[in-house]
Amino acid sequence: MPAALRLIRMLVFSCFTLAMALANAQSTSTGSGQAYPAKPVRIIVPFPPGSGADITTRLFAPRLSEALGQAVVVENRAGAAGNIGAEVVARAAPDGYTLLTAPASLAIGQTLYKKLPFDLLRDFQAVSMLASVPFVLVVHPSLPVRSVKDLIALAKARPGQLNYASTGNGSSPHLTAEMLKMQARIDAVHVPYKGTPLAVTDLLTGQVSFMFANALSVLPLVNSGRLRALAVTSAKRNSATPQLPTMAESGLPGFESGTWFAVLAPAGTPREVVARLSAEIGKLTQHPDTREKLAAQGAEALTMNPGETAAHIRSEVAKWGKVVAASGARVD
Repeated sequence: MPAALRLIRMLVFSCFTLAMALANAQSTSTGSGQAYPAKPVRIIVPFPPGSGADITTRLFAPRLSEALGQAVVVENRAGAAGNIGAEVVARAAPDGYTLLTAPASLAIGQTLYKKLPFDLLRDFQAVSMLASVPFVLVVHPSLPVRSVKDLIALAKARPGQLNYASTGNGSSPHLTAEMLKMQARIDAVHVPYKGTPLAVTDLLTGQVSFMFANALSVLPLVNSGRLRALAVTSAKRNSATPQLPTMAESGLPGFESGTWFAVLAPAGTPREVVARLSAEIGKLTQHPDTREKLAAQGAEALTMNPGETAAHIRSEVAKWGKVVAASGARVD
């Protein structure tokens, strides 16, 4: 073969290889040949509007939409402590167009529920963390208590007469209240609701006595005087409420709880799609404006890659499994 012909063939092959490499570098494929994302991305929030998961997701969604160049639509699918919305995503096509904002309650549910239509560790691909939020122990202002010690004393004086709200059986607020009952040796009646807004509404009207609610949802009500805060559940005082003691400072050593929100995709979602989403969300969690807005409401932005997010969720499943076992709580 003439040297000139060999040279031409080599140049053609090299150009073809280079073109393919550039195409791969410039676009993230979903398996259909189209760059990701080629259409709007849907994020399922498994709690109602006004919940901590909803507030956090809607804070991130507009900036994520700008970063991806596609609309990011937030859809609320509330019920069963987050399990209904989670099932929707677990059964969705693993193409990166249906995501889940997963709250800590899903980690609890792995042990609490005897039968679940999904497995949190098997049926989802971790993408990124968004934020962590401590709970605030809040009471109706008419309740004659101004500290955790006051609440415990009142509950002991009125066994079984005080009731507390939660965002559903097996939710993080529910198990946190169970921790209080166990550690303080008090008896109070659990009243589950389908999400934070409904629970807070009844607390505001005095239908329930107290609850543990994420700071994002109740701090505005505390600041306006419509609810009274007694303590935060974080290990140290929260920067948004430095005047509030921790539960540990209030006489319950080692008491620590809170919730977190992670972005998950269906298992089998292409690695390059997960990597793109994780990178963009990671930039947002480090953005000063995002961190400032979250901190003002008592939350903390968390930056974790897919591997770190998955490890965190595994540790939370194990941690809350022990609490569920100790409390004897179970949902059929």
